[in-house]
Amino acid sequence: MKQVPIGVSARHIHLSAEHLEALFGSSYDLRKLKDLSQPGQFAAVETVRVEGPKGFYDHVRILGPVRSQTQLEISMSDSKALGLECPVRQSGDLEGSPGFKLIGPSGELEVKEGAIVAARHIHFNTKEAEQWGIRNQQLLRVRVNGKRPLIFEEVMAKVSDRYALDMHIDTDEANAAGIEGVCSGEILDW
Repeated sequence: MKQVPIGVSARHIHLSAEHLEALFGSSYDLRKLKDLSQPGQFAAVETVRVEGPKGFYDHVRILGPVRSQTQLEISMSDSKALGLECPVRQSGDLEGSPGFKLIGPSGELEVKEGAIVAARHIHFNTKEAEQWGIRNQQLLRVRVNGKRPLIFEEVMAKVSDRYALDMHIDTDEANAAGIEGVCSGEILDW
């Protein structure tokens, strides 16, 4: 049985260096609130306001370090509340995704594209993936035994020496399975 820990991702944003400066001032460095499951990744102390055509969210957590492009990751429920039609995509696949407005303590800006509902995925370290016979970008099935057990289909395997084993789903998916607290899933077939 192949068990993977499951991490639930609430709405968050990754900022480019240019957008971080526009929102927080020149030469600004994000302050670490806590480390995340992936090595070198962290939740920052800083948050921003995100506005869409229908609504807004205050205190959207920034994840660091900065990236080459700003990316807003939200659930389908968040997408509807903001009035955005966000595609379900893998991280970094932003072309043609909707834009949104960001407001920070030192400025505001319109982001032309970058809002997605992150597709469910599992980070594998290369050694683990090799041991389990799993290939990068392979689609997997994972059973989760929460209060409302279910099987997640089309879970993308992401394999890299930089990754630590962790499955990522959003809050809508976690709620559908009744996941609370620490949880794991079983890879059914590959």
